Amino acid sequence: MAKPFPQDIVRKKRDGHALTDDDIRFMIEGLTEGTISDGQVAAFAMAVYFVGMKRVEIASLTKAMADSGRRLSWKLHGPVVDKHSTGGVGDKVSLMLAPIVAACGVYVPMLSGRALGHTGGTLDKMDSIPGYASQPDLALFRKTVTSVGCAIIGQTSDIAPADRRFYALRDVTATVESLPLITASILSKKLAAGLDALVMDVKVGSGAFLPSTAEAKALADSIVTVAKASGLKSRALMTDMNEVLGDTAGNALEVLEAIHYLTGKRREPRLDEVTQTLAIEMLKLGGISNPAAKVKRALDSGAAAERFGRMVKSLGGPGDLVERPAKHLPKAPVVRPAKLGKGVVTYMDVADVGRVVLALGGGRRLPSDRIDHAVGLSDVAGLGDVIGPKRPFCLIHARSEHDAAQAEAALKAAVLVGETTPRQRALIVGRR
Repeated sequence: MAKPFPQDIVRKKRDGHALTDDDIRFMIEGLTEGTISDGQVAAFAMAVYFVGMKRVEIASLTKAMADSGRRLSWKLHGPVVDKHSTGGVGDKVSLMLAPIVAACGVYVPMLSGRALGHTGGTLDKMDSIPGYASQPDLALFRKTVTSVGCAIIGQTSDIAPADRRFYALRDVTATVESLPLITASILSKKLAAGLDALVMDVKVGSGAFLPSTAEAKALADSIVTVAKASGLKSRALMTDMNEVLGDTAGNALEVLEAIHYLTGKRREPRLDEVTQTLAIEMLKLGGISNPAAKVKRALDSGAAAERFGRMVKSLGGPGDLVERPAKHLPKAPVVRPAKLGKGVVTYMDVADVGRVVLALGGGRRLPSDRIDHAVGLSDVAGLGDVIGPKRPFCLIHARSEHDAAQAEAALKAAVLVGETTPRQRALIVGRR
């Protein structure tokens, strides 16, 4: 039987027909090997964006992308579980979550991404640690996971390589928001990583990638259903992103907050709730008994902080980062308060707050952009907090006074200060 032409498959999907396993595998093999042009891949993505895919098609696409490279296999004395977030502003949960769960007897080989747009990237946060190898070779990755229990790294070149090219083309063709393609992109990497289970954190609200509850629920349903069809145990939580998570946004600043959290110096309540909730879900999926008590013990005993320090050292970072973070993390030369008036913080466009960090240099507009790891926001007020002369909305960490002044002006446009305390929102919006 003659092989199809790529345009035949694009036309088939464009016209509303379901694709077969062979159709999808042909496209992904061509995508990986470079025998299909960028234009054909873009057309395929656009057809899927507008027409959608049935769940069986999404499962087939996920498997084909996972099979496009190497699949890891772990022979460890415990379950292998990971967590993935759809991204938000100030979302440094992974930095605490991996060592907490590792201290409870679960292995966490965490493949993370970089920032693009207003949401921060876990990998960029880890890159603010001097010497830390965020993209190590497979041998060091395995050694760290085996000896420490966790490793937070970037996707290696041989894990789901089809996703790397596919995502880059989706990003420049306005097809990133396709639910089937998001599902396949996330799960293909997780399946290739050799997990036993996955917990999803789907953000909802003004700072989320998918702002509406309906969109978030649809994605959560898709991921859980396709994961289970692929043999991967999965659970999804939908969490609120209508304010900055924790009280920092910016790479080194978020690493410092994560260290303060792990050592017990400060645990912002919303950040603490979502971190512990996700940790408990990971332990449950891993079959660990008394998960809430074990999470509390890992934090209170210092075991989680110790795991974080060992992970950093194993991957090339300073061995005393946990004890002396100020010695190693980069600092911005300008730190000034953001004075947004006097009153109650009644609303914030969190995506715009994230774009303030981006404009300071703490994120990237293009994948090739360099990041300034020192800049960002600290001591960020939450909804319902009273701000004024003695309590600014936040502290701006900038490269220059000009940058800080522009950031303050942008924050004034993004944050509403009034007299009425806003309705308190639940942090855990739903579960799937």
